[in-house]
Amino acid sequence: MKLEFIELRNYRKLKSTRIDFDEKRTLFVGANNSGKTSAMLALRTFLGDTKKLTLRDVSIANWAALDLIGDAWEADDEPTSTFAELLPSLDLWLDVPASEIHHVVHIIPTIDWVSGLLGVRLQYDVDNEDQLKEHYLEARNKARARNEKAEDGRPKPQIRPESLTDFLDGAFKKYLTVNCFPLDPAKSEEPKSTGVAQPQSLAEDLLPLDDRPFANLIKVNEIPASPLEQGDPSGDAPDGSGAPKLRRRLSDQVRSYYDRHLDNADDLSPDDIAALGSIYDAEQAFDGRLKSGFEGALDELAELNVPGVHNPSIAFNTQLRGEEGLKHGTAIQYQISNPANVGDPVRHLPESYAGLGYQRLISMIFLLMQFRQDWMSPPVTTSGNAVPMPLVHLVLIEEPEAHLHAQVQQVFINKAYDVLRNHPRLGNRTDLTTQMVVSTHSSHVAHEVDFANLRYFRRHPSDATQSAPTTTVANLSNVFGKDEETKRFVKRYLKSTDCDLFFADGAIFVEGQAERILVPHFIRHHFPSLWRRYTSLIDLGGAHAHRLEPLVKTLGLTVLVISDLDAAKPTQITKSDGVETTVNRAAKPSLGNGQVTTNAVLKKWHPQKTNIDDLVSLPAGGHAVCVQEAYDLFVAFQTAVPDPTDANRSTLIPRTFEDAIVYANFDNITGVTGGSTTTKIARLVETGLTGQDLEAELFELLKSAEKASFALDCLLAFDKPETLQPPPYIRAGLAWLDAKLATETDTVLKKNEGQGG
Repeated sequence: MKLEFIELRNYRKLKSTRIDFDEKRTLFVGANNSGKTSAMLALRTFLGDTKKLTLRDVSIANWAALDLIGDAWEADDEPTSTFAELLPSLDLWLDVPASEIHHVVHIIPTIDWVSGLLGVRLQYDVDNEDQLKEHYLEARNKARARNEKAEDGRPKPQIRPESLTDFLDGAFKKYLTVNCFPLDPAKSEEPKSTGVAQPQSLAEDLLPLDDRPFANLIKVNEIPASPLEQGDPSGDAPDGSGAPKLRRRLSDQVRSYYDRHLDNADDLSPDDIAALGSIYDAEQAFDGRLKSGFEGALDELAELNVPGVHNPSIAFNTQLRGEEGLKHGTAIQYQISNPANVGDPVRHLPESYAGLGYQRLISMIFLLMQFRQDWMSPPVTTSGNAVPMPLVHLVLIEEPEAHLHAQVQQVFINKAYDVLRNHPRLGNRTDLTTQMVVSTHSSHVAHEVDFANLRYFRRHPSDATQSAPTTTVANLSNVFGKDEETKRFVKRYLKSTDCDLFFADGAIFVEGQAERILVPHFIRHHFPSLWRRYTSLIDLGGAHAHRLEPLVKTLGLTVLVISDLDAAKPTQITKSDGVETTVNRAAKPSLGNGQVTTNAVLKKWHPQKTNIDDLVSLPAGGHAVCVQEAYDLFVAFQTAVPDPTDANRSTLIPRTFEDAIVYANFDNITGVTGGSTTTKIARLVETGLTGQDLEAELFELLKSAEKASFALDCLLAFDKPETLQPPPYIRAGLAWLDAKLATETDTVLKKNEGQGG
């Protein structure tokens, strides 16, 4: 049995969203404020403490409809909407094999069901609508009565509640209930092409299931984002699912682990008896017992390179008081020195002296081990019967990267699942399933998992049909369909670079290292507002950038592609076997002689033109396009620029980034010194060549240029960084991206209304 997917409705920005789960590891990725935390909170709320729901968790787009219910009550009319239509719901779908049907008989929809998908809807509703109506009307009448007491001619106060949502804001939980309904697998539908989920409608006469249908099927544990969040790691959530929080001190966690899994109060060891006689002897004996008992746990930490090189090792220092008898309290300390000689003291420091990252890593690993042990050792009821062991262990981890440097983040995400399965009763067993869900802002964490594990949270701005932004979730495992070549390229490329594309507001794809060096410089010193945006700069090369189009479409990113014109002359050649063929030979750009581009971005992505004449004459507006309302794209490439050597302002056509840089900075380029290419370019400019002669010489020079070295020389050449000017085509592209992201940011700030995550 495993959790297959959920469909969330009316929860914050997740208006109608489907989230698929991997059978082992699922990673939530996306830009800031895209809804990752909201999804984690929804799982925590629906599968844990359902009383945690607040009015702020209801999608803001539904608030107006909720207020209309109140307005209808005041007008003594029937509301046009129901609370069940407007309040959050979660459809949870399991994949259940026929061999485990006896575990799910209480939620089977029909006697015909034998195995496969099995779903249940958890639906918030108003428990007693008549009571809510009575209380609301009473409060509104009192508010109006108070308002009418204001003296004539003086401002009348706005006395709450002004609307139904205003009334519910502080008393929402009082009126709520959660109903559970079986779902029909035959009516399960895939999300729309826009990513919007399509939860099935329920029959009006459908009877609800008993409360807590997943109590004995799914065990939920969580590690919250903040390591300072308070709570009792030994206490379960109200539904018995068990959702311990991180404690402030690692010592408290270790004590809890000992109490639950190492200690046996009914079977005192000789070490415990000896402790009654001598506090000192008890400290020594119990220290030894702790070291022995925690040996396995520390071995697991060692698998994650803890303590690691040059880090202090962990030591257990028992703190006993005589009046407490055998009530052991353990303090975690860090051993920072080894005795040089027998009898020399061992130096320790308190746990608070270790770095936050070191403490956080050890703390998370101990919690994962405790979660595993709690699952494997279900509690016993007061009647002495063992609580049934849930078949699915769902572990939620928020932002594990906090305080951890990049390499440790990667080690953690690689090893965390192994820790959860490191038990003799688990291993490769398929009847006991562990599913780990991680939300992250770290490209280092995303880099370490397979593409199929990623779930991208895509933000949709508000439009005419909705009053607030929403989020849909893309399963990146099927972005490229059956195009295995593209899928393989993208996966390998992102693995070999970084994955910050999944966290950006916009992306810039460039041709090579020279652009990668200088484009950030241009942004910082010529587009300061764009510098503040979250953009991902990726060097893909002209032959491959178009391969990312399906991914860009899925992510809905605003994309600037900075490409090269790459002019070539089609030439007929005769091969050794006598067959004539056409090859494209690189050429200095010129018009009217049938030149073509060899750049795949311009031919296959946008503007999907091959002829150089068509590309150079493309109007300014033709560089930008909104693709199927899925994403915005601007492709910047070289076009005709004024000849810097001609007072009559004739034009030249750059072929690559480097000659475009020369033309845009012609008066200052002789002041740039450095490598071989830089020196040759400076000398060429000093010769006084003009027009097509300059074009031709520069074209030949750049065939074998050290382009990255030239870019670095330009970067360091000027005392005032803004002296170096971007070529016109790059300036136009950056200006477009700056305007697009500024508009989107303003929209998010105005419409988000606090429903983030």
